[in-house]
Amino acid sequence: MNTQTRSNSPDIYSVLSQVQRLRVSDGEMKPFLTDCANNSQLLVLIWSQLGDFDNLEYAWWLGREKEKLEAKGITIRAIGIGDRNSGIKFCEYTGFPQEWLFVDSQAEIHQTLGLYPGLSMQFPLLSTSQKAWLNLILMCAGIASPGTLREVFRGYKGDKKAPQLIADAEVVKGTPLPPIKGAFFKFAGGNGFQRPFELATLRLRNMTEVLSNWNTYVPDSSYLTQRGGTFLFDSQGNLIYEHRDRGILGFAENMSNPLSFLDI
Repeated sequence: MNTQTRSNSPDIYSVLSQVQRLRVSDGEMKPFLTDCANNSQLLVLIWSQLGDFDNLEYAWWLGREKEKLEAKGITIRAIGIGDRNSGIKFCEYTGFPQEWLFVDSQAEIHQTLGLYPGLSMQFPLLSTSQKAWLNLILMCAGIASPGTLREVFRGYKGDKKAPQLIADAEVVKGTPLPPIKGAFFKFAGGNGFQRPFELATLRLRNMTEVLSNWNTYVPDSSYLTQRGGTFLFDSQGNLIYEHRDRGILGFAENMSNPLSFLDI
């Protein structure tokens, strides 16, 4: 169990239970924990910018494990940085349900929960947006973003501790490359685990999607470096797991299997 702030767990649930944000499904301001009472477990995802590749990848894993999550009766709610259009686009691409997603245009909940704001070096004469971009680029290079470069390389070299991500019969489209059949990756390393270039290909698809719709996904680039967090509560609102992102591509404690903390 990750216990970075276990002693403050009642406060986190209390904060979340009082939060109201715009719900993507209907565009209305609603309590964040609407319809979350009396469930076995509640998984709360505080996401960064909805155009952040981390979040698209996280949503992909949730979709992959959908049946197991449903079987365990886990309720999911997420808040991401953006506006309603960002949320709609995100859900259309990832399949994440709109009624589960709320948006926070100014990252207020992230600040309230003390989540890592990312690198914030000051550069004279640059606008807020330009500073955010430059800080993001530095984080992508691993500065104030531990584990980022290692995770990038893992996407290319493969990972025998991770499951196979692309079925042999699946065809990956939506990248600058020609459509790639999953069987291609077999020749790069085999079957039954994350093959070389497999994860990098999925990330390339996500990058192509976001960059092609940048202004929709990121209406305000001021919060590009802001990181998120994962919080799991039991039916009584007690925190039983948390992970606070420390850098880019660090949205899980175990990136080989990001949902392993749920034991699914």
